[in-house]
Amino acid sequence: MKFNPVLETIVSYEAGKPIELVVREFGIDSKDVVKLASNENPYGCSPKVEAAVSKVISKMALYPDDSMMNLKTGLSNKFDVSEDEIIIGSGSDQVIEFAIHAKATKGSKVLMNSITFAMYEIYAKQVGAEIIRTASREHDLDEFYALYLEHKPEIIFICTPNNPTGDAIDAASLKSFLAKIDSETLVVIDGAYMEYTRFKDESKSVTPKELISAYDNVLYLGTFSKAYGLGGMRVGYGIARADIIKAFYKLRPPFNITTLTLEAATVALEDEAFVQDCIAKSFAEMERYNDFAAKHNIEVIESFTNFITLVFDAERSASNLAQELLERGMIVRDLKGYGLNAIRVTIGTPAQNDRFFELADSLL
Repeated sequence: MKFNPVLETIVSYEAGKPIELVVREFGIDSKDVVKLASNENPYGCSPKVEAAVSKVISKMALYPDDSMMNLKTGLSNKFDVSEDEIIIGSGSDQVIEFAIHAKATKGSKVLMNSITFAMYEIYAKQVGAEIIRTASREHDLDEFYALYLEHKPEIIFICTPNNPTGDAIDAASLKSFLAKIDSETLVVIDGAYMEYTRFKDESKSVTPKELISAYDNVLYLGTFSKAYGLGGMRVGYGIARADIIKAFYKLRPPFNITTLTLEAATVALEDEAFVQDCIAKSFAEMERYNDFAAKHNIEVIESFTNFITLVFDAERSASNLAQELLERGMIVRDLKGYGLNAIRVTIGTPAQNDRFFELADSLL
């Protein structure tokens, strides 16, 4: 069977290996497998969310509220934006897809960092767009601007803090960059981990309100998959000027998130204390990873997220370490697919991190 030729240029997204697969492949008891590969919240979601979701299970036979009014109202109140400036997606990556299909066509140019979230490229290639990448490992806005002037891309993706490296951009520098971009270029600011950045360093934090108030071509992305502990519910959002959101709605399928998802995300917004406690625990545990890296002479990219990237020198193979850890029930993310001799490790609970250090110490 013949398929669209553009598929030949696309490498499928590689998700973190699930616990169930490790159990089957290596015969390890599931209770002995630790997954620190997908940047999930190791403390789960708020207990209030679990209680609320259990009450709406009986409604699963009915379609969800397609207006998503309760969730939009919650986001509107949180970010001080209007409800017509919000679109909900099945994960923020669905909103990325909306952005690509709304703005890019065959021959369009899409600018992104050399190392960043893989779905930007995957969705862009689906419409035949040309990918323009910077050369720098971390976001260099001077380089972005030079490439912008050279190529005049239809879309620019800026992931801050960046996945999979964890670095974040100074807010003042980001705003200066945005002020120089033509209003016909859509600039996507992916803030999937912004809750962590805001906790650690306000100077690198931006809000949807300040961005869309000042720039009419900016789309801000957020998610409930990380700090809110709802990765399994698949819910994200985009915030932009109403005219952008109106265009995206022409691409949104009906009922694109579930009744349970709507309830979970709406209630999660109401328990900010839980989220802040999880974030504080994550950064406290991250110090142990910094000490571990110093002990083993491993480079650390300063992280403003709930994960840390450990970069190895040419004498040591991060891929080999990732595989050896995997065979012992410890799942981390090998970054060889991004061109890095590095592993990305989600900051787990103290017990999970104890296990990582125990295994990694024995293998290094």
